[in-house]
Amino acid sequence: MAVPKRKTSKAKTRSRRAANWTLSAPSRSVCPHCLTAKVPHVVCPNCGWYKGRQAIEVN
Repeated sequence: MAVPKRKTSKAKTRSRRAANWTLSAPSRSVCPHCLTAKVPHVVCPNCGWYKGRQAIEVN
């Protein structure tokens, strides 16, 4: 079985692992009632509508 010639440095190991920690921006959808951008499957923060009904009262 092959044996590594050199020890893998902490920087090399951590930079390899850090590639999996990157965050992506949350997806966006358009509210069908007020046509503003919102997060999918969440009540619209602008108008308070969700799934064709008034879910919360927004001032």
